[in-house]
Amino acid sequence: MPLEDNNLIAAMSRADRKLLDDAAEILEFKAGKVLYEPGDIVKSAYFPLGGAVVSFLVQMDEGIVVETTMVGREGAVGGIVSQGKIAAYARSCVMNAGSFARIATTDLEEAKSRSPSLRHILTRYADCLVAQIFQSVACNATHKVEARAAKWLIASVERTGLNDVVMTQDQFASILGVGRSYASRQIQRLKGEGLIRTRRGGIVVKDYEGLRRHACSCNDQVRAHFDQVLAGVYPDATLAPPS
Repeated sequence: MPLEDNNLIAAMSRADRKLLDDAAEILEFKAGKVLYEPGDIVKSAYFPLGGAVVSFLVQMDEGIVVETTMVGREGAVGGIVSQGKIAAYARSCVMNAGSFARIATTDLEEAKSRSPSLRHILTRYADCLVAQIFQSVACNATHKVEARAAKWLIASVERTGLNDVVMTQDQFASILGVGRSYASRQIQRLKGEGLIRTRRGGIVVKDYEGLRRHACSCNDQVRAHFDQVLAGVYPDATLAPPS
């Protein structure tokens, strides 16, 4: 799979893409693969390709694990702008299986030292990632679970280009930071309106536009910032399957 299947890399100059291509190793990871646990020393950066998706997960005192950020082909995780060895803060876990370009942080630092334009675009992506985290914090604090559930499903479809989200109801509840029974009620409500259906180990989006109308505007806010800072990098909604 070519590196250009990552939108961030595709937005780079040909010379910068060559620098990364020389250092990259393409790997296949299944859903559930943990790239980093909190405290692990970050030794590699991972660029999701195609429909691969990673989530940053934070465990709270109560044992609840909450997703703070989803990263797909619009970005990367691990040692993008930092220098030297640093410890990971959150768990980085593959949510949608697929291909990843892995680049050692030492090699990435060398590439950035050789190319100011590469350093610049990665710094701008880091700004977008922080904006996404800010929006996620505000969303989790103020928006109803139904709106957040719809938002998350839309974000998953946009990043994977697939209407079939590989996700158990337990995992979905954990991502939303609510109990399983509460998450199940939200799923049943969306099913009752014909927006989704469930299958074993997954949720299928039947009506993408209808689901968007139930979602909060947080995805749109993040997209707007990406478009200002890194135009064309945020996953295009037109890649979503028709309803």
